[in-house]
Amino acid sequence: MARHRTGTREEWLAGRLELLEAEKALTRRGDELARQRQELPWVRVDKEYVFDTDDGRASLADLFQGRTQLLVYHFMFGPEFAAGCPACSAIADGFNGFVPHLANHDVMLWAVSRAPLEKLRAYKQRMGWTFPWASAYGSDFNPDFQAGYTEQQRRSGVGEYNFRPLDIGSMAELGNQAPFADWAATTGTDWATYTQESPGMSAFALDGGVVYHTYSTYARGLDGLWGMYQWLDRAPLGRNEARTPDAPLNWFRRHDEYDAG
Repeated sequence: MARHRTGTREEWLAGRLELLEAEKALTRRGDELARQRQELPWVRVDKEYVFDTDDGRASLADLFQGRTQLLVYHFMFGPEFAAGCPACSAIADGFNGFVPHLANHDVMLWAVSRAPLEKLRAYKQRMGWTFPWASAYGSDFNPDFQAGYTEQQRRSGVGEYNFRPLDIGSMAELGNQAPFADWAATTGTDWATYTQESPGMSAFALDGGVVYHTYSTYARGLDGLWGMYQWLDRAPLGRNEARTPDAPLNWFRRHDEYDAG
């Protein structure tokens, strides 16, 4: 363990009380941001999307399953993948426990990926997950909500992610550097194919039979959904993301890939 400054209980308490004020300010700011999210205008979704689910073909409205709110996690698992993205997998490890609580609050939680349903089912069984997971294979759902790129975007080299233009070509070139190719290889594909998918989450409302898009977030906006990181941020060494050439492969793995010890 790295060496760290030590002190007396009195010094610790003085620092902790100062930190407490900063934490309270952050909490209040978080409450205000939640209100701002909920005040965003709702945008009607007129496009028809069809998903493959364990219960058959489903529309976006069908995913609500009788509730009025829908949260979708855009899980990086493309048609060519042999396994889901490790980062998305770490986030999704918390979903099983959340689903019944969210349902009690009139909210359905789904993961959605572009891989065919049979691949999602096999990976879901491997991971021991029970939350609902739909395939958007052949659908425009992912690129329409910035969770992937259309063939036209890939040809032009310009996409959109996190509400900004994204140079897809520059992203693909990262695959020539360590450790990006190794990271993509954990999904059974190469970096260029891996980065055709993007992580994110989107929220929808169903009102009077009409679906509305209410919110989406990407990149570091997903940190708050990543239960593991919330715990690590409170651990003595924090996330401890060592900046070494193979760092992403060492930060975390799928939960069945850690050494038994």
